[in-house]
Amino acid sequence: MRRSRWLAPLDQPTAVYHCMSRVVDGRYVFGDAEKELFHSLMHELAQFCQVRILTFCLMSNHFHILVDVPRPPERLPSAEETLDALARLSGCQDVGAARQQLEAIRARGDSEAERDWLAAYHARRWNLSSFMQVLKQRFSTLYNRREGRRGTLWEERFKSVIVEGEGRALVTMAAYIDLNPVRAGLVKDPKEYRWSGYGEAVAGKSEARAGVQRIVRALVRQEEVGELEALAAYRQHLFVEGSEQGEAVAEDGSTERGSIAREAAVRVLAEKGRLSTAEYLRCRVRYFCDGAVFGSRDFVEGIFRSSRERFGPKRKSGARPMRGLEEGGLFTLRALRINVFG
Repeated sequence: MRRSRWLAPLDQPTAVYHCMSRVVDGRYVFGDAEKELFHSLMHELAQFCQVRILTFCLMSNHFHILVDVPRPPERLPSAEETLDALARLSGCQDVGAARQQLEAIRARGDSEAERDWLAAYHARRWNLSSFMQVLKQRFSTLYNRREGRRGTLWEERFKSVIVEGEGRALVTMAAYIDLNPVRAGLVKDPKEYRWSGYGEAVAGKSEARAGVQRIVRALVRQEEVGELEALAAYRQHLFVEGSEQGEAVAEDGSTERGSIAREAAVRVLAEKGRLSTAEYLRCRVRYFCDGAVFGSRDFVEGIFRSSRERFGPKRKSGARPMRGLEEGGLFTLRALRINVFG
């Protein structure tokens, strides 16, 4: 199982995760219709599970989601509120059966059974695993039904990395996600890619703009940042940190953007050279998907301490610096000694 097992520090009101999953055998199954279906399910289930999409990117054979998972509120939804939330899920087959089950429990006056019934639904909300599992299962079911196919659609369950919700780590991870279509050579400007959080934010989608505001607030450490101010700040970050630095010059004198060749990046690291954040963001670097935890030294150490029993006695600390990063200051829980680029 490739999911992150680490727990967020207890003093954090929310936990932010970068989630990624690939289609089996790398098949290119996501056309516009499939992306529209996945996008609709993603936002619908996010609302039910009470998680918040900060940004995302849907590619032809995989997807990325940066999701903020809050802790459950002190006052949990009542049975009636839970049924209403279920009813808002399109194609939900559970709501009728759930309502009948609740009515039967109340008819026999079994208050303990009603508490258990409600607890089972509460466990599906404010829960990253539940959100991702149901999202992938529902998309697979609908896709297989339409295509007349059977069997698994996904290469594995999903990967997730805990991301520090404040400071440089959050905006770096968000930029890595929103620059996917640039790295793939699909667009030169990330705003041109419709199936991404940044593309939606530029197009005026309120949920996407709220996500950009949350990301930029973490960077500038302010409680309030206006929509247009946030969009401008994030766009500058995308271009300064993700595209324009180190851009190549073609034979005709024009500039080219895109990804650094993997061989060139590996050679730089082998020669003990260090890459800028801009160069890291233009590469498909495994730290962003396989690092388990991503953030400042203190943040990663906090996760390590809260999950100390998961490690052997020889490991004395948790934070591992991102190999070859010029500026420093970003750490992961998992050290990648080989295949940093993949």
